Amino acid sequence: MSGSPPLVMRLVSSAYSVAEKAGAIVRKVLHSGELGIVEKTGANDLQTLADRLAQQSICASLSRRFPKITIIGEEELPSEEVREDLIENGQAEEILQKSCPAEFSELKEEEFVVWVDPLDGTKEYTEASRCLHHQTEVQIPHKGSDTSQPHSTALCTGLLDNVTVLIGIAYGGRAIAGVINQPFYNYQVGAGAHLGRTLWGMPGLGAFGFQLREVPGDRRIVTTTRSHSNKLVTDCVDAMEPHEVIRVGGAGNKIIQLVEGKASAYVFASPGCKKWDTCAPEAILHAVGGKLTDMHGNAYRYDANVKHMNSAGVLATLRNHEYYVSRVPHSVLQALKSD
Repeated sequence: MSGSPPLVMRLVSSAYSVAEKAGAIVRKVLHSGELGIVEKTGANDLQTLADRLAQQSICASLSRRFPKITIIGEEELPSEEVREDLIENGQAEEILQKSCPAEFSELKEEEFVVWVDPLDGTKEYTEASRCLHHQTEVQIPHKGSDTSQPHSTALCTGLLDNVTVLIGIAYGGRAIAGVINQPFYNYQVGAGAHLGRTLWGMPGLGAFGFQLREVPGDRRIVTTTRSHSNKLVTDCVDAMEPHEVIRVGGAGNKIIQLVEGKASAYVFASPGCKKWDTCAPEAILHAVGGKLTDMHGNAYRYDANVKHMNSAGVLATLRNHEYYVSRVPHSVLQALKSD
Protein backbone atom coordinates (compact mmCIF):
# COMPACT_ATOMS: atom_id res chain seq x y z
CA MET A 1 0.00 0.00 0.00
CA SER A 2 2.99 2.31 0.48
CA GLY A 3 3.02 3.39 -3.14
CA SER A 4 -0.71 4.00 -3.45
CA PRO A 5 -2.33 7.26 -2.30
CA PRO A 6 -5.04 6.84 0.35
CA LEU A 7 -8.53 6.10 -0.96
CA VAL A 8 -9.93 9.53 -0.11
CA MET A 9 -7.20 11.26 -2.13
CA ARG A 10 -7.94 9.04 -5.11
CA LEU A 11 -11.65 9.79 -4.75
CA VAL A 12 -11.07 13.55 -4.57
CA SER A 13 -8.66 13.49 -7.52
CA SER A 14 -11.24 11.59 -9.58
CA ALA A 15 -14.01 13.98 -8.47
CA TYR A 16 -11.84 16.89 -9.66
CA SER A 17 -11.47 15.44 -13.18
CA VAL A 18 -15.13 14.40 -13.26
CA ALA A 19 -16.23 17.92 -12.25
CA GLU A 20 -14.14 19.38 -15.08
CA LYS A 21 -15.80 16.99 -17.53
CA ALA A 22 -19.24 17.99 -16.19
CA GLY A 23 -18.34 21.67 -16.58
CA ALA A 24 -17.45 21.03 -20.23
CA ILE A 25 -20.83 19.34 -20.73
CA VAL A 26 -22.60 22.34 -19.18
CA ARG A 27 -20.78 24.69 -21.59
CA LYS A 28 -21.49 22.49 -24.61
CA VAL A 29 -25.23 22.36 -23.94
CA LEU A 30 -25.38 26.14 -23.52
CA HIS A 31 -23.46 26.58 -26.76
CA SER A 32 -25.96 24.36 -28.60
CA GLY A 33 -28.91 26.48 -27.48
CA GLU A 34 -30.97 23.29 -27.03
CA LEU A 35 -31.41 23.22 -23.27
CA GLY A 36 -34.21 20.65 -23.06
CA ILE A 37 -35.83 22.40 -20.09
CA VAL A 38 -38.42 20.67 -17.93
CA GLU A 39 -40.11 22.08 -14.83
CA LYS A 40 -39.77 19.86 -11.75
CA THR A 41 -41.94 21.60 -9.13
CA GLY A 42 -42.40 24.96 -10.83
CA ALA A 43 -40.80 27.78 -12.80
CA ASN A 44 -38.09 28.27 -10.16
CA ASP A 45 -37.19 24.57 -10.07
CA LEU A 46 -35.95 23.59 -13.50
CA GLN A 47 -34.00 20.74 -15.02
CA THR A 48 -32.07 20.99 -18.28
CA LEU A 49 -30.27 18.59 -20.58
CA ALA A 50 -27.06 19.85 -18.97
CA ASP A 51 -28.31 18.78 -15.51
CA ARG A 52 -29.15 15.33 -16.83
CA LEU A 53 -25.98 14.70 -18.84
CA ALA A 54 -23.67 16.14 -16.17
CA GLN A 55 -25.22 14.00 -13.45
CA GLN A 56 -25.00 10.89 -15.63
CA SER A 57 -21.34 11.67 -16.29
CA ILE A 58 -20.47 12.30 -12.62
CA CYS A 59 -22.34 9.34 -11.15
CA ALA A 60 -21.31 6.79 -13.77
CA SER A 61 -17.66 7.89 -13.76
CA LEU A 62 -17.28 7.78 -9.98
CA SER A 63 -19.25 4.56 -9.47
CA ARG A 64 -17.21 2.79 -12.14
CA ARG A 65 -13.96 3.56 -10.30
CA PHE A 66 -15.40 3.36 -6.77
CA PRO A 67 -18.26 0.82 -6.96
CA LYS A 68 -18.90 0.68 -3.20
CA ILE A 69 -19.53 4.39 -2.55
CA THR A 70 -23.03 5.78 -2.16
CA ILE A 71 -23.82 8.59 -4.62
CA ILE A 72 -26.83 10.84 -4.14
CA GLY A 73 -27.58 13.15 -7.06
CA GLU A 74 -30.10 15.97 -7.27
CA GLU A 75 -31.84 14.77 -10.40
CA GLU A 76 -34.16 11.78 -10.39
CA LEU A 77 -33.14 10.06 -13.60
CA PRO A 78 -34.28 6.76 -15.11
CA SER A 79 -31.81 3.91 -14.80
CA GLU A 80 -30.19 3.52 -18.19
CA GLU A 81 -26.88 2.79 -19.83
CA VAL A 82 -24.65 5.87 -19.80
CA ARG A 83 -22.94 6.80 -23.05
CA GLU A 84 -19.24 6.02 -23.05
CA ASP A 85 -18.34 9.55 -24.12
CA LEU A 86 -19.78 10.80 -20.82
CA ILE A 87 -17.36 8.71 -18.75
CA GLU A 88 -14.29 10.43 -17.29
CA ASN A 89 -11.45 8.16 -16.20
CA GLY A 90 -8.85 10.80 -15.40
CA GLN A 91 -7.48 11.83 -12.02
CA ALA A 92 -5.87 15.11 -10.96
CA GLU A 93 -2.22 14.24 -10.35
CA GLU A 94 -1.60 17.32 -8.21
CA ILE A 95 -4.17 16.05 -5.70
CA LEU A 96 -2.64 12.58 -5.60
CA GLN A 97 0.67 14.21 -4.65
CA LYS A 98 -0.80 15.93 -1.57
CA SER A 99 -0.34 14.53 1.93
CA CYS A 100 -3.58 13.07 3.24
CA PRO A 101 -4.67 14.26 6.71
CA ALA A 102 -4.04 11.38 9.11
CA GLU A 103 -7.67 11.16 10.23
CA PHE A 104 -8.77 10.38 6.66
CA SER A 105 -5.99 8.01 5.61
CA GLU A 106 -7.67 4.69 6.44
CA LEU A 107 -11.28 5.30 5.41
CA LYS A 108 -13.32 2.53 3.77
CA GLU A 109 -14.94 2.94 0.36
CA GLU A 110 -18.38 1.66 1.37
CA GLU A 111 -18.69 4.35 4.05
CA PHE A 112 -18.33 7.33 1.71
CA VAL A 113 -21.41 9.29 0.66
CA VAL A 114 -21.01 11.57 -2.36
CA TRP A 115 -23.55 14.39 -2.81
CA VAL A 116 -23.87 15.68 -6.38
CA ASP A 117 -25.47 18.82 -7.76
CA PRO A 118 -24.65 18.56 -11.48
CA LEU A 119 -25.69 22.15 -12.20
CA ASP A 120 -26.20 24.52 -9.30
CA GLY A 121 -27.84 27.74 -10.48
CA THR A 122 -30.05 26.14 -13.15
CA LYS A 123 -32.46 29.10 -13.20
CA GLU A 124 -29.64 31.54 -13.94
CA TYR A 125 -28.24 29.13 -16.53
CA THR A 126 -31.54 29.09 -18.43
CA GLU A 127 -31.92 32.87 -18.19
CA ALA A 128 -28.38 33.38 -19.47
CA SER A 129 -29.06 31.05 -22.39
CA ARG A 130 -32.15 33.02 -23.41
CA CYS A 131 -30.22 36.26 -23.08
CA LEU A 132 -27.23 35.06 -25.10
CA HIS A 133 -29.14 33.29 -27.86
CA HIS A 134 -31.37 36.31 -28.41
CA GLN A 135 -28.18 38.12 -29.39
CA THR A 136 -27.27 36.48 -32.66
CA GLU A 137 -23.97 38.32 -32.86
CA VAL A 138 -22.74 36.65 -29.68
CA GLN A 139 -20.63 33.54 -29.99
CA ILE A 140 -20.36 31.45 -26.83
CA PRO A 141 -16.82 30.09 -26.71
CA HIS A 142 -15.81 26.58 -25.65
CA LYS A 143 -13.06 26.12 -23.12
CA GLY A 144 -9.74 26.55 -24.83
CA SER A 145 -11.18 28.20 -27.93
CA ASP A 146 -9.23 31.15 -29.24
CA THR A 147 -12.12 32.76 -31.06
CA SER A 148 -14.91 34.59 -29.33
CA GLN A 149 -16.69 37.83 -30.00
CA PRO A 150 -17.30 40.43 -27.32
CA HIS A 151 -20.66 39.98 -25.64
CA SER A 152 -22.95 42.98 -25.56
CA THR A 153 -24.73 42.40 -22.27
CA ALA A 154 -22.97 42.15 -18.92
CA LEU A 155 -26.15 40.64 -17.48
CA CYS A 156 -25.67 37.45 -19.47
CA THR A 157 -22.20 36.81 -18.13
CA GLY A 158 -23.23 37.91 -14.65
CA LEU A 159 -25.80 35.13 -14.68
CA LEU A 160 -23.26 32.58 -15.90
CA ASP A 161 -21.05 33.38 -12.90
CA ASN A 162 -23.79 31.84 -10.71
CA VAL A 163 -23.45 28.40 -12.30
CA THR A 164 -21.40 25.68 -10.59
CA VAL A 165 -20.98 21.89 -10.51
CA LEU A 166 -20.84 20.54 -6.95
CA ILE A 167 -19.37 17.23 -5.76
CA GLY A 168 -19.29 16.85 -1.98
CA ILE A 169 -17.71 13.88 -0.20
CA ALA A 170 -18.97 12.92 3.25
CA TYR A 171 -17.79 10.38 5.78
CA GLY A 172 -19.35 9.69 9.17
CA GLY A 173 -21.96 12.34 8.43
CA ARG A 174 -19.35 15.08 7.94
CA ALA A 175 -18.45 16.92 4.75
CA ILE A 176 -14.76 15.99 4.46
CA ALA A 177 -13.94 17.07 0.90
CA GLY A 178 -15.51 19.21 -1.76
CA VAL A 179 -15.03 20.04 -5.43
CA ILE A 180 -16.66 23.03 -7.14
CA ASN A 181 -16.31 23.60 -10.86
CA GLN A 182 -17.27 27.03 -12.21
CA PRO A 183 -17.77 26.30 -15.93
CA PHE A 184 -17.92 29.90 -17.16
CA TYR A 185 -15.21 31.45 -15.01
CA ASN A 186 -13.19 33.94 -17.09
CA TYR A 187 -16.03 34.39 -19.56
CA GLN A 188 -15.80 38.17 -19.44
CA VAL A 189 -12.19 38.15 -20.61
CA GLY A 190 -13.30 37.44 -24.17
CA ALA A 191 -11.05 36.24 -26.98
CA GLY A 192 -8.54 33.57 -26.04
CA ALA A 193 -9.91 33.12 -22.53
CA HIS A 194 -9.30 29.85 -20.75
CA LEU A 195 -12.81 29.07 -19.58
CA GLY A 196 -13.68 27.46 -16.28
CA ARG A 197 -11.91 26.72 -13.03
CA THR A 198 -12.13 24.09 -10.31
CA LEU A 199 -11.87 24.74 -6.58
CA TRP A 200 -11.38 21.96 -4.04
CA GLY A 201 -10.67 21.57 -0.40
CA MET A 202 -10.36 19.21 2.54
CA PRO A 203 -10.37 20.17 6.23
CA GLY A 204 -6.92 19.54 7.64
CA LEU A 205 -5.29 19.92 4.23
CA GLY A 206 -6.49 23.27 2.89
CA ALA A 207 -8.34 24.63 -0.13
CA PHE A 208 -7.02 25.19 -3.62
CA GLY A 209 -7.91 26.76 -6.96
CA PHE A 210 -8.61 30.28 -5.68
CA GLN A 211 -7.01 33.11 -3.71
CA LEU A 212 -8.42 33.31 -0.18
CA ARG A 213 -9.53 36.83 0.69
CA GLU A 214 -11.63 38.38 3.46
CA VAL A 215 -14.04 41.30 3.62
CA PRO A 216 -12.51 44.06 5.79
CA GLY A 217 -13.41 43.50 9.44
CA ASP A 218 -15.45 46.68 9.72
CA ARG A 219 -17.78 45.66 6.87
CA ARG A 220 -20.70 43.24 6.86
CA ILE A 221 -21.70 42.11 3.38
CA VAL A 222 -24.49 39.54 3.21
CA THR A 223 -25.08 37.35 0.18
CA THR A 224 -28.50 35.76 -0.17
CA THR A 225 -30.92 34.23 -2.64
CA ARG A 226 -31.75 35.92 -5.89
CA SER A 227 -34.96 34.08 -6.75
CA HIS A 228 -36.25 32.33 -3.60
CA SER A 229 -36.81 35.23 -1.21
CA ASN A 230 -39.68 35.71 1.23
CA LYS A 231 -40.40 37.70 4.40
CA LEU A 232 -38.41 35.34 6.62
CA VAL A 233 -35.37 35.61 4.37
CA THR A 234 -35.64 39.41 4.20
CA ASP A 235 -36.20 39.82 7.95
CA CYS A 236 -33.20 37.64 8.73
CA VAL A 237 -30.92 39.48 6.31
CA ASP A 238 -32.03 42.83 7.75
CA ALA A 239 -31.35 41.60 11.29
CA MET A 240 -27.68 41.12 10.41
CA GLU A 241 -27.43 44.90 9.96
CA PRO A 242 -25.45 44.56 6.74
CA HIS A 243 -23.65 47.41 5.05
CA GLU A 244 -24.44 45.75 1.72
CA VAL A 245 -26.63 42.91 0.44
CA ILE A 246 -25.79 40.86 -2.66
CA ARG A 247 -28.51 38.74 -4.28
CA VAL A 248 -27.17 36.00 -6.54
CA GLY A 249 -28.02 32.46 -7.59
CA GLY A 250 -26.41 29.18 -6.59
CA ALA A 251 -25.22 27.96 -3.19
CA GLY A 252 -21.81 27.11 -4.62
CA ASN A 253 -21.46 30.62 -6.02
CA LYS A 254 -22.30 32.16 -2.64
CA ILE A 255 -19.62 30.15 -0.85
CA ILE A 256 -17.12 31.25 -3.50
CA GLN A 257 -18.10 34.83 -2.63
CA LEU A 258 -17.24 34.13 1.01
CA VAL A 259 -13.80 32.67 0.35
CA GLU A 260 -12.88 35.33 -2.21
CA GLY A 261 -13.73 38.26 0.08
CA LYS A 262 -16.86 39.47 -1.71
CA ALA A 263 -19.24 38.62 1.15
CA SER A 264 -19.01 38.12 4.91
CA ALA A 265 -22.02 35.84 5.36
CA TYR A 266 -24.41 33.71 3.32
CA VAL A 267 -27.83 34.01 4.92
CA PHE A 268 -30.76 31.90 3.70
CA ALA A 269 -33.58 31.62 6.23
CA SER A 270 -35.66 29.15 4.23
CA PRO A 271 -35.85 25.38 3.73
CA GLY A 272 -35.04 25.61 0.00
CA CYS A 273 -31.43 24.32 0.09
CA LYS A 274 -30.61 20.61 -0.13
CA LYS A 275 -27.65 18.52 1.04
CA TRP A 276 -26.18 18.41 -2.47
CA ASP A 277 -26.14 22.23 -2.45
CA THR A 278 -24.11 22.49 0.75
CA CYS A 279 -21.87 19.40 1.12
CA ALA A 280 -19.08 20.43 -1.26
CA PRO A 281 -19.18 24.15 -0.33
CA GLU A 282 -19.15 23.30 3.39
CA ALA A 283 -16.03 21.15 3.04
CA ILE A 284 -14.17 23.91 1.19
CA LEU A 285 -15.34 26.54 3.68
CA HIS A 286 -14.24 24.40 6.65
CA ALA A 287 -10.87 23.86 4.99
CA VAL A 288 -10.16 27.60 5.29
CA GLY A 289 -11.57 28.03 8.79
CA GLY A 290 -15.13 28.97 7.88
CA LYS A 291 -18.39 27.48 9.09
CA LEU A 292 -21.75 26.40 7.65
CA THR A 293 -24.72 25.59 9.90
CA ASP A 294 -28.48 25.89 10.03
CA MET A 295 -30.00 29.13 11.34
CA HIS A 296 -29.78 27.78 14.91
CA GLY A 297 -26.02 27.27 14.59
CA ASN A 298 -26.32 23.48 14.37
CA ALA A 299 -24.28 21.43 11.92
CA TYR A 300 -25.97 19.46 9.15
CA ARG A 301 -25.23 15.78 8.67
CA TYR A 302 -24.54 14.12 5.34
CA ASP A 303 -25.18 10.44 6.07
CA ALA A 304 -26.80 8.40 3.30
CA ASN A 305 -30.11 8.15 5.16
CA VAL A 306 -30.67 11.82 6.10
CA LYS A 307 -33.47 13.83 4.55
CA HIS A 308 -32.28 15.84 1.59
CA MET A 309 -33.81 19.17 2.60
CA ASN A 310 -31.85 21.60 4.79
CA SER A 311 -35.06 22.39 6.65
CA ALA A 312 -33.64 24.96 9.08
CA GLY A 313 -32.01 27.21 6.47
CA VAL A 314 -28.34 27.91 5.79
CA LEU A 315 -25.97 30.29 7.54
CA ALA A 316 -22.37 30.29 6.30
CA THR A 317 -19.46 32.56 7.20
CA LEU A 318 -15.72 32.77 6.77
CA ARG A 319 -15.30 34.46 10.17
CA ASN A 320 -17.40 35.58 13.19
CA HIS A 321 -20.05 32.89 12.81
CA GLU A 322 -21.31 33.38 16.37
CA TYR A 323 -22.18 37.01 15.67
CA TYR A 324 -24.44 36.07 12.77
CA VAL A 325 -26.09 33.21 14.69
CA SER A 326 -26.80 35.64 17.55
CA ARG A 327 -28.57 38.03 15.17
CA VAL A 328 -31.07 35.50 13.80
CA PRO A 329 -34.57 36.73 14.80
CA HIS A 330 -36.68 34.62 17.13
CA SER A 331 -39.42 34.52 14.48
CA VAL A 332 -36.99 32.81 12.09
CA LEU A 333 -35.90 30.28 14.71
CA GLN A 334 -39.52 29.48 15.45
CA ALA A 335 -40.40 29.04 11.78
CA LEU A 336 -37.33 26.93 10.92
CA LYS A 337 -37.15 24.11 13.42
CA SER A 338 -33.73 22.47 13.66
CA ASP A 339 -33.55 18.80 12.70
